[in-house]
Amino acid sequence: MSEEDADRDGPEDGDGDRDLEAVLAEVRDRVTPDEAERTRLREVADRLIDRAEAAATERCDGADVLQVGSTARNTWIAGDRDIDIFVRFPPELDRETLEEYGLAVGHATLPSGHEEYAEHPYVKGEVEGFDIDVVPCFRLESATEIRSAVDRTPFHTQYLQQRLDDELAGDVRLTKQFLKGIGVYGSDLRTRGFSGYLTELLVCEYGGFRPLLEAAADWRPPVELDPEDHGTKTFDDPLVIIDPTDPERNVAAVCSAANVARFQHYARAFLESPRSAWFEPETVAPLTEAELRDHLERRGTTPVAVRFDAPDLVEDQLYPQLRKSLEGITRGLDDRGFDVFRATTMADGTAVVFVELAVSERPGVERHEGPPVHVRDHADGFYGAYADDPKSYGPFIEDDRYVTEREREFTTAREFLESDRLFDVGLGAHVETALEDGYEVLVGEEVTALIATFGAELAAYFEPRP
Repeated sequence: MSEEDADRDGPEDGDGDRDLEAVLAEVRDRVTPDEAERTRLREVADRLIDRAEAAATERCDGADVLQVGSTARNTWIAGDRDIDIFVRFPPELDRETLEEYGLAVGHATLPSGHEEYAEHPYVKGEVEGFDIDVVPCFRLESATEIRSAVDRTPFHTQYLQQRLDDELAGDVRLTKQFLKGIGVYGSDLRTRGFSGYLTELLVCEYGGFRPLLEAAADWRPPVELDPEDHGTKTFDDPLVIIDPTDPERNVAAVCSAANVARFQHYARAFLESPRSAWFEPETVAPLTEAELRDHLERRGTTPVAVRFDAPDLVEDQLYPQLRKSLEGITRGLDDRGFDVFRATTMADGTAVVFVELAVSERPGVERHEGPPVHVRDHADGFYGAYADDPKSYGPFIEDDRYVTEREREFTTAREFLESDRLFDVGLGAHVETALEDGYEVLVGEEVTALIATFGAELAAYFEPRP
């Protein structure tokens, strides 16, 4: 455990001498909704469900309404304000009609709500401080029959309601808060962490928060769990939890290897030194320009950044595109000898692909080895290609093969990044379009221009934690 981890509470916190159970009792009390919150949530949910049922049955025989998610399973953390209402329609309805009815019911339930779009549209709004989603889906007999991703959600709720007692529900809240504290809670494609459903399954499978951490501390990925012993597919993810309602689905598929490892790291750290601060997200102070300059001078690397207007996409569409573009750009730099040291991407209206280079400038020529001379056909072809090239040195023979030193296409990373060859590296489609509209390349201390928008992200990059 690093010194920074050990000191996370600060020397004045006073938690260090408490035993693990005392810390858990303190956090459990803090994250458990009190009776007043439960009553208020129940009143709002019941009123909206009644309104949704009236609107749904008026439009379609056989429609019904149910509450899903953490507030339906008694696993929400005190202060969370989400109520998820699912409107189920008969499976013989076509997709277009389901969407039409679903939006009508959503607007009838939430007159001030607005439409949002996932796999299909739904209505979102706020009522008395609660965030409400009214989502249409098909009413099916089995999760294996799903026609859209949301169709399986009612099955998840039903499965867990049968298995979560009050004690396990309390441990789910502890686990969720712990995952939030260490920055790995959320299955969105920006975070790529642990979803609420995955967290609940893990707590059920291991029998509580502490047994889960004790097991995770010794995980050797790939870790595979199949609660219903019914899996029919294999997966190559670091964490595999077969969905109890769908034998062909890995609930943990979105979890990145880094976040699985991060959970292991902090499980060990907490068990070694139980502190309540592990349950609170750290606030990263943005770097100042002077601090960024100090990092650059100390490291002796060359930062380069490609800055452009972020595509108008929701985060779950944007971040996969940014990661694909980051992979392509770093590969393009590596292939040209600029030796990528580390890289990241960030977005907030403006998007940035940020790359730190061990080498930012190359000589005017590059070595190109040909085949051995005795491989006649290939050797003759190689020799002929360069024999009359005035820009090449050679071909000459080194050991048993032809070698030439040819003119390098780009001698600096900036030249490559500002050229049309940037568009050959395999960018995300929407990122490529955004770059075609214009972008800026920053090199060296020019990246200090990013501080105003991305000071916190740069702090996380240059002052990394597990």
